[in-house]
Amino acid sequence: MAPRFNGIGMTSQRTRERLIKRLRELGIRNEDVLAVMRATPRHIFLDEALAHRAYEDTALPIGYSQTLSQPYIVARMTELLLTHGIPKRVLEIGSGSGYQTAILARLVGHVFAVERIKPLLEKSRQRLRELGLRNVTLSYRDGGIGWPEKAPFDAILAAAAPERIPAELLDQLGPNGILVMPVGPDGDQWLRMVCRKGSSDNFEDTRLEAVRFVPLMGGTSNG
Repeated sequence: MAPRFNGIGMTSQRTRERLIKRLRELGIRNEDVLAVMRATPRHIFLDEALAHRAYEDTALPIGYSQTLSQPYIVARMTELLLTHGIPKRVLEIGSGSGYQTAILARLVGHVFAVERIKPLLEKSRQRLRELGLRNVTLSYRDGGIGWPEKAPFDAILAAAAPERIPAELLDQLGPNGILVMPVGPDGDQWLRMVCRKGSSDNFEDTRLEAVRFVPLMGGTSNG
């Protein structure tokens, strides 16, 4: 898959190649995911003081007690989301800086992204615009209840962990839809993949690996 945009100066291609090599070593196999990770300028999603660390395989702070997820986790969750092919409609919960949103936007039909911290939402909106990514719809709202007005979704990805998977999110999955999210209390979180079987109310739930994310906050939609 050819990139739609080039990286923005300031960091060498060598640092990105090291990151891609690291992702391969950790087991990422989807070549489209790796190509998009290589092409996406992660440094523009960070404050200038941290930009030099953008291509390390580590989570980094973005303010408001939130983090930019570790590249391996972004790649792993994205790869899982593509298990059954390319989803046309994807809900992203907790878009944060917009980095995961940008990765998804280059791989799926359309991303519907929700974020509860308005300054982060506005920054990510500007970054996505600068990258020329037009297949994203952003909303300032609580991710715990998803985005029922836009459902059903072929896939849902969450970058925050509830203690239990919200029933509202399962209800918004379309036939054969996939939900990928961390689940569990702080200190005992696991990455889970839940697949809807056809259009039934039966779900296959797979626990994958230990992770650490900020908690998913519940509440009411902000519109």
